[in-house]
Amino acid sequence: MTAISEQASVSAVWDQQSVWSQSANRLKTSVARGRATALVFGILAASLGTAASQTMAWNSVLGKSLAFASAAAAGAAPLVAQRGSPSRLSDWTRLRAVSEALKTEVYTYLAGVGPYRTAESAGALLAERCRGFRSDSGDLVRHTTGVLAVTRSLPPVTDIDSYVEHRLRQQITSYYRPKAEAMHRKVRMVERAEFVLGCFGAMLAAISGALSVEQVAAWVAVAASVSIAVTAHAVAQRYAYQQLEFTRTADELERLLERWTTGSDRTPQSTDAFISECENVISIQNEAWMIRWTVG
Repeated sequence: MTAISEQASVSAVWDQQSVWSQSANRLKTSVARGRATALVFGILAASLGTAASQTMAWNSVLGKSLAFASAAAAGAAPLVAQRGSPSRLSDWTRLRAVSEALKTEVYTYLAGVGPYRTAESAGALLAERCRGFRSDSGDLVRHTTGVLAVTRSLPPVTDIDSYVEHRLRQQITSYYRPKAEAMHRKVRMVERAEFVLGCFGAMLAAISGALSVEQVAAWVAVAASVSIAVTAHAVAQRYAYQQLEFTRTADELERLLERWTTGSDRTPQSTDAFISECENVISIQNEAWMIRWTVG
């Protein structure tokens, strides 16, 4: 295979990776929006229902309007929640798996290690292996319809040193560490929301008990319901688990980086083993993350 056709092969795979990555991101966004919208509708249903029961006696029109809105929100919640159904979660994680597998193959090919070190036609081998990934997920092609590859250059990887710089370090500093921080912020945000709602509910309960105000007592249950809904949403989104996985993977990759930079063995065999181990750590993180999402 000529140099031009080799370049065309890897560029085609890189474009395919872009398509699958965008498709996965689009489906993930749909799932997240569906869950967030269902949470909002659930909160509205509880709040508007309580408000309706308390206003019906002195303003029937407003009370009926609030009751209708509460019923509409309660009915809409399970409908929008279908965007986060197990089948869509499975499709999303499988799309991401194909995207990551294609990315691994491209970086391994560009570094010229593993099966591509001795292959008679590395470009043909790359194309063949990547066709296998896509054919095994043929039922997901519908999600890629209409998605165009983003124009971008190939990663500037040509050897082990450039792999370390543009793959390994980049994954640590630009992906895993920032993702871990983002998940930590979300965990803290949920904890603050739970604390505020708990204090609000306790305050309402105290007011209701001390002053014997029945209308206030009804809102204690609403506050508790909202708190439970927020907690359930956080559990479903797996913020704490994602924080742990991102942190663990960054630590493991940093350990591999330190071992490589302080070591002296640079034989082809050790280089192949090093890159294989790096990609395996990334793959294990992706697999653990996907399994956790799909099995709950």
